Amino acid sequence: MNKFWSPAFQDLHPYTAGEQLAVPGLIKLNTNENPYAPSPAALAAIRAAANADLRLYPDPEGLILRQALARRHGLNVDQIFVGNGSDEVLALAFLALLRQPRPILFPDITYSFYPVYCQLYGIAYTNPPLDAEFRIHAEDYRRANGGIVLAHPNAPTGRALELPELRQLLEHNTDSAVIVDEAYVDFGADSVVAWIREFPQLLVIQTLSKSRALAGLRVGFAFGDSHLIEALRVAKDCFNSYPLDRLALAGAAAAIEDEDYFERMRRQVMESRARLTAGLEGLGFAVIPSEANFVFATHPRQDAAKLQAELRRRHVLVRHFARPRINHYLRISVGTDAQCDTLLQQLGEILGRSDLSR
Repeated sequence: MNKFWSPAFQDLHPYTAGEQLAVPGLIKLNTNENPYAPSPAALAAIRAAANADLRLYPDPEGLILRQALARRHGLNVDQIFVGNGSDEVLALAFLALLRQPRPILFPDITYSFYPVYCQLYGIAYTNPPLDAEFRIHAEDYRRANGGIVLAHPNAPTGRALELPELRQLLEHNTDSAVIVDEAYVDFGADSVVAWIREFPQLLVIQTLSKSRALAGLRVGFAFGDSHLIEALRVAKDCFNSYPLDRLALAGAAAAIEDEDYFERMRRQVMESRARLTAGLEGLGFAVIPSEANFVFATHPRQDAAKLQAELRRRHVLVRHFARPRINHYLRISVGTDAQCDTLLQQLGEILGRSDLSR
């Protein structure tokens, strides 16, 4: 404990990111990064923006990116907010929309940043449990609440929301905000961005980090009714009026416009995911059906933490969560086919050892 810290920070437990090791030959399948390069058009736009204008502040409203997103989704720019990665957008949404008298709701197994935001902002929350197959049920959220947060697809399971369940939830929850986190939606799930016209309480958040291969650029955005977007803008301007720099705005807008490259890249990841899933099942793993750029897998006779440690020793990184209900699972990002083949080869060798069994 540091006497100079604010009292509220003494007991905070921040989000723990995946390892970022600098090891030659490392196969990094632990942070859900895209294994392929960003759009050439995005890279060209970033290079072009690296000019003398960097002496000037960027557009605080991010208009060029909001216009590109508006064209793609058939929306108005006042229905779109942009920020420094979807984590920042989520943080602003928790602050601006979810600090309510009643507890907010999100599942017991989901993105572990959600409880961190609650602790940071003093937001009470309740965790309706996922069912035995890691699914969400609308009836579990039919209670008084200060807001609802759902990841679609969910993390770390990879399961997408059942859209009839989500629609039922929205129809019965009209008095508080419902945030749908679509960080992984482009890998096979159906986005609900179009639903914002029907449900004024719905805020949908997306990112360029995954399907656009721009994790290093830090760009996220939200879609919602203009009144929700205005709340995010007010929160942003109380912290940082210029969250996206000139390079990020130029590269992000170009990436959004390059639809052909986006389609090819995401389909390659989806094909590799199917191939990886089949390979893991062939080794005896049970794999949760995934619509994200990762899989969630467990082996009935192996200790997941020991598997992760042995893979790490072999320079292959995967993610393990030492948490109730999922401590027997590994989350494995979809890499290139060559990377996935190496993972499967190493797992095959490891599974031949008896000392890693449960």
